[in-house]
Amino acid sequence: MVYVTYFRCFRCGEKYKPREIENLPIPRCRCGSALDAEYDYNSIKEIILRDDFMRDKPSHWKYWAFMPVKDLSKIITMGEGGTPLLENKRLGSSNSGSSGSGGRLLIKYEAANPTGSFKDRGSSLEVTKAKEFGKQNVALASTGNMGASVAAYSAFAGLECKVFVPDIAGKEKIKQIKAYGAKTIAVDGDYSVAIRQAEEYVVSNSDSFLTGDYPWRSEGTKTVGFEIADQLYWHVPDYVVVPIGNGTLIWSIYEAFRELTLVGITETIPKIVGVQVEKCAPVVDAWENELKEIIPVRNPDTIATAIACGDPIDGLAALKAVRDSGGEALRVSDREALDARDKLARNGIFVEPSGAVAYAGAVKKGLGGTVVVLATGHGLKDMYGIG
Repeated sequence: MVYVTYFRCFRCGEKYKPREIENLPIPRCRCGSALDAEYDYNSIKEIILRDDFMRDKPSHWKYWAFMPVKDLSKIITMGEGGTPLLENKRLGSSNSGSSGSGGRLLIKYEAANPTGSFKDRGSSLEVTKAKEFGKQNVALASTGNMGASVAAYSAFAGLECKVFVPDIAGKEKIKQIKAYGAKTIAVDGDYSVAIRQAEEYVVSNSDSFLTGDYPWRSEGTKTVGFEIADQLYWHVPDYVVVPIGNGTLIWSIYEAFRELTLVGITETIPKIVGVQVEKCAPVVDAWENELKEIIPVRNPDTIATAIACGDPIDGLAALKAVRDSGGEALRVSDREALDARDKLARNGIFVEPSGAVAYAGAVKKGLGGTVVVLATGHGLKDMYGIG
């Protein structure tokens, strides 16, 4: 049973029926903006408020009713989700500048997913949809983590995979993509150029399915937010701090908490704090200058390559998540991100530089109360500056 009622554009507000979106090679609004799914929450409420749902162990597909999937017997899963929510009091002590006396700082360690990043949540749903639509191969643009994730899930499902890789992608991530048998296409340009090439390929190849930061991925990524609430025994933290690349993750987390209020499990939404690096901060720029549009950053140059998205597809969604939750957008330097990476590692939590950006922002801001910080990718993916 699919509970999606329609998809709505972030920019112009136009609504689309699910069937209209499924028939588009590029699932995006006519105005070019990203789309968000809305559901029949009354029907979902009848399912999830049963005692067995509330007691079940947190895992990605536990929250299937909030995802546009038709047949649960045919989902493509590699055991994604159920990642730990770690608390190390040294990371949240008062001298760290974050969650001082009386507060808690928790790390949602997404590196524990099968390919080492949060991307596996979206890939599970995207590859499920590719199989549902009868496609033989998938294609996407990626700076590394998403490409590795889609390549793995495609291989698991028996599909071919093509990854358009911009010149900023790290060698370790390209090797991981190739290890799964995917074909990589080197792109002379940044991530936005790679996106255009991937979309052009799918438009001209009808047996191919476009993956990446589009509605299916966003809907799959929501389970990060559901799990945070679930792991806190359905209590809502004061803040959730999230790195912003394409904006999909931060919007998905906000949307998860919003949907929990709509079905009556929780009553409030945490303040969502988005963090970008100084050399690629188009969403922060829009936040600081109270803009209604995202002004792209051309050829971003940062060590946080996983979030070096100068023209984020879900940038408006990220901005909406910050504004509607009463949160804020912050920028950190490459040096602050590396220092945060090193501090996490010296306390047993190993992430790549991009995966430490949210912690760097939480430390810089000195947030109080219960703070959940997203650690998005494993340290083995990018060991810049180590050794």
